[in-house]
Parts: sequence; structure tokens; C-alpha cells
Amino acid sequence: MADKPYKMRVLICAGGTGGGIYPALAAATELQQRGVTREDILWIGTKGEMEEKLVPRANLRLETISGGAIAGVSIPTKVKNGARLAASLPKALRLVRRFRPDVMLMTGGYMAVPVTVACRSQNVPIAIYLPDVEPAASVRFSLPFAHKIGATTEGTAHYVPSEKLVVTGYPVRPELRAAASLSKEAALAQFHLQPGRPTLFVFGGSRGAQKINQALLACLPALLERVQIIHVSGTLTWPEVAAHAQTLTDAHKQWYRPYPYLHENMGAAYRAADLVVARAGASMLGECPAFGLPAILIPLAWAWRYQKVNADYLVERGTAVQLTDETLDDQLLPTIMGLLDSPATLARMSQAAQAMDKPDSVTALGQLIMDVANVKHTT
Repeated sequence: MADKPYKMRVLICAGGTGGGIYPALAAATELQQRGVTREDILWIGTKGEMEEKLVPRANLRLETISGGAIAGVSIPTKVKNGARLAASLPKALRLVRRFRPDVMLMTGGYMAVPVTVACRSQNVPIAIYLPDVEPAASVRFSLPFAHKIGATTEGTAHYVPSEKLVVTGYPVRPELRAAASLSKEAALAQFHLQPGRPTLFVFGGSRGAQKINQALLACLPALLERVQIIHVSGTLTWPEVAAHAQTLTDAHKQWYRPYPYLHENMGAAYRAADLVVARAGASMLGECPAFGLPAILIPLAWAWRYQKVNADYLVERGTAVQLTDETLDDQLLPTIMGLLDSPATLARMSQAAQAMDKPDSVTALGQLIMDVANVKHTT
């Protein structure tokens, strides 16, 4: 912890999905530990997205601008959202002029374009952190203007200039990483589950993955004969999942823990698990390795290509197997049971995941941000 506040103003531009928000939250925590005050951090996000809930929970100041997806949507939606982003430029410029940041950290989100333009016009140095292997469409516009680009993996070298690239690893939130030191028994106890029975952790992001949820519910009785399950359904599909849970027998209910979302207990869920089933968002590149967890990944088909690239990267390194939405109904149950019935395979996957972990990733990203901030004072 720094002895006195470090005078540096940091503008964070991150939103849309947890894969971009959580690394930025980890970076904000690291900067505060280095002495940057909470008042000297301003977060710009997109109105109506999940940062509106997560950023205030971290006691950080949030401003929002209007925007929407440009990639992976219909042409009319693309035009409408593009117009909203263009209309947000004056507000982005006002926020940057009023706050006068020493550095901007960007991790993704639809607001990347107007905030980049605003910072560029005010000579604010730009640091980018790329959670996914491949840059998302919303960030690629900003890449040429960045002074340094942090990345989760060396695979990003295919997409950005080598002289700007720093492979930091995925900055797992400190409170999440702390759960890795729990005993498995203590982690299971937080969910009132028992040691000695295989534990499956299933989730599809904050809003949820309907295909994953439906496939899981279809095979739930068969799974619960042999495993115990922590299931984070996401908020959008929670009513369906909660209603289905009530139809289970008492014998099955004792092994099933459904939730719409987990905040503080997410780390314990990872620690309790023997196997993860999830989408292939950026967090899978860092959070599963932090806990040495094998995974079954189902990339979101319309999410540009970046989830597929993430999944391919992990499969190539032996930490995961990959299914698709189209094969999920037929393949989910046999894939889960095939892995749980092969301890040697799970052990190899776990070792491969552990080898990918970069425990100092948060420190590395914090240093990158401070190095870029110093550009303003040395040029």
C-alpha cells in the first residue's frame, strides 16, 4: 500500500460484458493499492449495460453514454447504434475535458470509439487491455492510437503491433484469486455441498446462456444421480431455471444449487468445482487457469469470432474441450460424464490450466497503466 496518494487521474472505458469489466475492476483495485485515490478514477460505460451494477458496487464513479453493438447485428441496428455512438461524442468530450485524465484504460465496450476520439483530441495517452485473444470489433478502432496494449495471451501478437504489446495475463480480481487458497471442503460448505462427490460448475455470463441452461435442464436428473451442481443461470433465464428446480425430486434437489448470479461467492464456486461448463468469454482465459480447472466450452455463435478463437486457444493447450450450440443437446451429458469418469484426463487438463496461470497479471497491468500515464509528463 502506498504511504500517500499518488496523483494520477485514470479514465476507465470498459463495459458490455464481464470479460472487459472485471479486468478493469481488478486494475482499479491495483491502482488504489498503489495510492491512486478513488476520486481520481472515472469510469465511462454504456447506458443499460452491466457496468451500471458492477461499477457502483466497487464504489467507483460511473458516467454512461449511449451506444450499442456495431458488429454481429443487422444493418438497420448497425446504423441506429452507430448514430447513437456518434451522438455521444459531445458528452464524451465534456467528460474528458472536465476530468482531465493522465491516462485512459480501455478494455472494450461500445463506447470505445467516442471516448477514444475525445481522449485523442485532448492528448490523453491511451492504454488498452485486450481480454480476448482477438480484439473485439469495438476496440479495433482504438488500437492504432494506443501507446501500450496489454493482452491475456501471446496469441494476441497476431493482431497487434509487437512493439506495443505487453503480455500481462488475465488480471483475475484479487477477491476471486483469494478463493483459490480455500480448502475444497470450505468452498463446498459455502454451498452446503459435500466432499467426495464430483462437482460441476455451470454458468453462461451475467445475463445467462439459454442454450446451455436448456441443455443442462434436459439432462439434470441423470447428472444429479452422480454429481452435484452449482448452476449460475444468468438473470434473463432465472425464472425458467427456478421453476424447473421445483420439479426435481427431493433426492435430486439436495445436489443442485441454482442461482441467478453470484458476486462474492464466485471464487468459492470455482474452488468447489472439478469441471466447468461455460461460454468461451475472456474470463475463461484467466479464471479457469487461476483455479487449475478443466472446462467444457461452448462459444457464443454470434459473438463476432472472438469466443471461438478463445475456445480454440484453450483446446489447443489441453485445458478444455469444445462443443457447439448445435451439438449441445446430444453431447453435453456424455461429454460431462466422459470427463468425470476419466480422472487421468481431468488431471492432465488441470495441469495444463495451471501452467497457463499468471499470478502477477494484476500487478503487470497496473504497471502498464502507470507507464502509459508517465508518457503525458515526459513528452
